[in-house]
Amino acid sequence: MRRGKAFFKVILFGSRNAKSRIVLISSSQLQDIQIHGESLTMRKQKGFSLIELLIVVAIILIIAAIAIPNLLRSRIAANEASAVGSLRSVNTAEVTYASTYPLNGFAPDLNTLGPGSTTGNSASSTNAILLDSVLGCTTMPCTKSGYLFSVTPGTGTPLTYYSSNANPVTVNQTGNRYFYSDASGVIRYNASSVASSSDSPLQ
Repeated sequence: MRRGKAFFKVILFGSRNAKSRIVLISSSQLQDIQIHGESLTMRKQKGFSLIELLIVVAIILIIAAIAIPNLLRSRIAANEASAVGSLRSVNTAEVTYASTYPLNGFAPDLNTLGPGSTTGNSASSTNAILLDSVLGCTTMPCTKSGYLFSVTPGTGTPLTYYSSNANPVTVNQTGNRYFYSDASGVIRYNASSVASSSDSPLQ
């Protein structure tokens, strides 16, 4: 009995007229057997089966179906909160502007409340630098956090009235509600169309 190596019986079949042979080969020799000129190699299977991959893909799709709507709702809520905060900033800037330039009254647009088209300017009645360049952009509507902001001036000199609006860039994607405010400082909202002074105040 030989030790140190494992031996296997292999039956080699020849042609129809030839006799079959039984030979003993070692495990190392079994790795490559020549039968009728064709090589048969013993290989270990590696990787995942098709069923396993399909199960993984299905689990990923289920998680995505649950997570994506929640992520979208969180993003909309964050954008709406930012829009309300931005309207409060506009109201504060308008009151500051009116007290600083009483002959002008309220600012007629967001550009007047912003820094203007160039940096390093000193504050003036045309560029009060009360808002940053995003919210106090040079051309309305100004876009910030998925909302479009604009200011509509009243009539007369000095201006004693203004209104401001924040509308979602894409409804149901960047925001659901429309917001409105004016010289009273009250922020109102509408869930289906552009908000106005007749809508419900934000609680």
